[in-house]
Amino acid sequence: MRTIVAALLSALVAGLFAAGPAWAQKRAEPGAFDYYVLSLSWSPAFCARAKGAPDPDQCGTDRKPGFVVHGLWPQYADGGYPATCTRDRNVPKSVVDQTMPVMPSVGLMVYQWSKHGTCSGLTATDYFAKLRAAHAKVAIPEGLKAPSNTVPAVQVERLFLEANPGLTPEGVAVMCSKADVSEVRVCLDKNLGFMPCGKKVVDRCGNRNAVLSTTVAPLPAASTPAPQPAPK
Repeated sequence: MRTIVAALLSALVAGLFAAGPAWAQKRAEPGAFDYYVLSLSWSPAFCARAKGAPDPDQCGTDRKPGFVVHGLWPQYADGGYPATCTRDRNVPKSVVDQTMPVMPSVGLMVYQWSKHGTCSGLTATDYFAKLRAAHAKVAIPEGLKAPSNTVPAVQVERLFLEANPGLTPEGVAVMCSKADVSEVRVCLDKNLGFMPCGKKVVDRCGNRNAVLSTTVAPLPAASTPAPQPAPK
């Protein structure tokens, strides 16, 4: 009887993996994905809203970066994405040195390689070369490199479209934090050509008055209740 039950359980498990959703078969398989999302973070917003002490590599007083690469993420067309496909966390120093101009944070590089890069099917050296190539592919609009005035979120997407022939509204998404533009995501095929984004990569700016600005106010510190007099 036990033999029959074990056989039935084995058949059931095999059936689940044979006929189950795509992620069940390829979630942790490096290189098995549909396209990339290039995430460009707006540094003034990141540095103002960073939890804890801001990264000195990106947010030091002598640094004033605008858009920098936050990540190059393998994606599935159905809206999911693979993550941490191996346990490799090693990013060679030579790769760090080459990548710092576009991704000015060693900690971020290690994190992005561990979580996303290991699913690309590439070595760390080749993954960051692909990341730098993706950054070079996407032109930052002149008006957004060092804007002197605030730019409405709805104009940010339009400026990216104008600066990048072939990029369509379906291939770019603007993200906001509170009332500030914080990130722009651009969808690229495996050869780094512009393409429409898959599911769930969409604009996320609920505040219609959201803007991109070089002066982003930090979040207010949590208020502490006023001390009460000791009971008599």
